[in-house]
Amino acid sequence: MTFFNSYFFIVLAIVAGMMMPTQAAINSKLANEVNGPILAAFISFVVGTLALLVYILLTGVPLGNLAQLKNASLVSWTGGFLGAFFVASAVVLVPKLGVALTFSLLIAGQMLITLVLDHYGFLGVPVKEVNIQRFLGVLLIVGGAVLIRKF
Repeated sequence: MTFFNSYFFIVLAIVAGMMMPTQAAINSKLANEVNGPILAAFISFVVGTLALLVYILLTGVPLGNLAQLKNASLVSWTGGFLGAFFVASAVVLVPKLGVALTFSLLIAGQMLITLVLDHYGFLGVPVKEVNIQRFLGVLLIVGGAVLIRKF
């Protein structure tokens, strides 16, 4: 990876990360407008699906690859369920906990599971064993969530 590419991907990750709490706040507002968090999450997924369809059509992503779905493992099909659970949970949590606490807890949860996924190489990710530095990094994130909750 070139110097430019590595910074591009770092910035892309930061911007994408910024979209998650923004999306949750927008979906929370939508939940108030349609009087229901699950309906708001559903609308969010419909709009997202339409946006991806437009992207596919505009960029020429080959739809023939959809035929490979017949070979997909059962686990591969659960990604949409997990995404729906995440979005719906965020819509429910933001009005109860606020954006900062909700996302600090979500990130703490993400970091905890990343250690397990990396350490054991679950779901085909490369193995990256837990060490004290990585564990301390997660503890700092959890500590940040505690501080946000407290103050």
